Amino acid sequence: MLHSDIWRGLDLLAEKHGLTASALAKLAGLDATAFNKSKRRAKDGRLRWPSTESISRALNAVGVEFLDFAELVSDSQGRAIPLLRSDEASRVDMFSASGIPIANRWESVRFPGIQGREALYAIEITSRDLAPIYRSGDRIVLSPSAEIRAGDRVLVMTRNESMFPADLVRRSESLIEVTPLIDGSGTVKIRQEQLAWIARILWVSQ
Repeated sequence: MLHSDIWRGLDLLAEKHGLTASALAKLAGLDATAFNKSKRRAKDGRLRWPSTESISRALNAVGVEFLDFAELVSDSQGRAIPLLRSDEASRVDMFSASGIPIANRWESVRFPGIQGREALYAIEITSRDLAPIYRSGDRIVLSPSAEIRAGDRVLVMTRNESMFPADLVRRSESLIEVTPLIDGSGTVKIRQEQLAWIARILWVSQ
């Protein structure tokens, strides 16, 4: 665990219970400034860590077990989610019928800043096929289960293994209407039987 992770865990603990860091410290019977950001480094720059006693008192004050606190700290480091190269992800057989990655064919990579329990996966761009929108080395984080609305940016996979980013125009039970971002072809309609999967793009590392 890193110094920043422990302190972020305390910040998240306070936030989860509707408290400020100062209010959490006071509730724990500590000095009101004990968890302040100004107390996390000494004047000479050395890192200051919260004591195990102060952490224990904070947890007792809000009725939280240490394992729950450890989970908060772990979440502050991000989440491990499935990752696949774009040249492999363009194969339909890498996904289930509902567009979920087949787990044993993907590696797992931790992404800082990503939290929660929503089903997510990532695709690393390995070619120039999606340029100039996405370049080699970019990683796209997608949600196969997030509700998709008009105007959302999505990644579309057709049954003939054509994968491309697009803006969603309209979606019905029989087809989707999207504006591809890479070929300038304008709005296209894809019938449901032609669609392998569609996922909302949540985040891109560039």
